[in-house]
Amino acid sequence: MHSRIQHRFSELRTARRAGLITFLTAGDPTPAATVPCMHALVRGGADLIELGIPFSDPMADGPIIQRASERALAAGMTLKKVLETVVEFRRDDRVTPVVLMGYLNPVEHWGYESFAEAAHEAGVDGVLLVDLPPEEGDELRQACLARGLDQVLLIAPNSTDERMASVCRAATGFVYYVSVKGVTGGKAVDTTEVKAKVAKLRMLTELPVGVGFGVRTPEQAAQIAGVCDAVIVGSALVEIVEKAGGDTARAATHLQQFVAGLRAAVGAAAAA
Repeated sequence: MHSRIQHRFSELRTARRAGLITFLTAGDPTPAATVPCMHALVRGGADLIELGIPFSDPMADGPIIQRASERALAAGMTLKKVLETVVEFRRDDRVTPVVLMGYLNPVEHWGYESFAEAAHEAGVDGVLLVDLPPEEGDELRQACLARGLDQVLLIAPNSTDERMASVCRAATGFVYYVSVKGVTGGKAVDTTEVKAKVAKLRMLTELPVGVGFGVRTPEQAAQIAGVCDAVIVGSALVEIVEKAGGDTARAATHLQQFVAGLRAAVGAAAAA
């Protein structure tokens, strides 16, 4: 049986276009705001949702997502509530893949087997833990794979060929190529460099390759869409939530409009 992630990328291949993966921090600015915002992403055309687990020290994230984590934690968001959010989302959407993205500490505290079981029961499709390298992640990987949860792994711009190969062997679902050195929401993407790295990755794995960490505009999304299987956008969306100032309806409307622009740009790039 194919996972939702595999099924979605199969649909994208058939449609001959790159996917659009969107990120939100769960619980930002309140737990009640997240599900309406997730549905807004889907209405705008998101193919897959990365749902951030708020954490007190998100080392890979820039100021925008750091502030989102702080707001979510202050509002009482926990890993258990993140999974409850996915359960609520699944009441109305049983097809859009959801990947939990975060850091190891909350998952380790819960326990790998218990977490994997709870995530599977909630309707999660994959897990990406930024600070868990593949060589130390076998226990969680086995717990997740036993329950049909994909293990999405990161590859950095300065990863060696040997490192890229080892990450590709351990990953399932898709491979996440970090397009810039540094944190999320940082400097702009060098499309030429990304194209070269994605070409290397395609020789190492048959998994789809998503590119993120520096894509903030429809124009950038269109450029990246031409060289990968999915474009990943996070900080620009989290910033929309921040600017809505706690008005969930306003946040949802603006998210849907912005994602629709991204989706149109990605679709046009694939059709060109």
